[in-house]
Amino acid sequence: QVQLVESGGDLVQPGGSLRLSCAASGFTFTTYSMSWYRQAPGKERELVARIGPVSGSTNYPDSVKGRFTISRDNAKKTVTLQMNSLKVEDTAVYYCKAARLGNSYWGQGTQVTVSS
Repeated sequence: QVQLVESGGDLVQPGGSLRLSCAASGFTFTTYSMSWYRQAPGKERELVARIGPVSGSTNYPDSVKGRFTISRDNAKKTVTLQMNSLKVEDTAVYYCKAARLGNSYWGQGTQVTVSS
């Protein structure tokens, strides 16, 4: 059974940091690219970070580049998202996604709220 379990969401003040984690099981983790998406109320789900399966190549949209860092530990089957210099507009539910050759899995999401 495939599972992606996110954790680490919290309430944080603007300028603060959070570290999200996603624990994977039930599939061959090392063959999947891993991504973090987010969805704010009333908005479409958007990609915030992606990391390749082997080379570890990463890509980010301009909105988070330089502030967010994605990494993966293939031995532990985890992917993390380090978020620094958080802004109010980063408030959203953050989802972990595994994808390979048109097949994808999603986690249940973790809430990140940035507010003073």
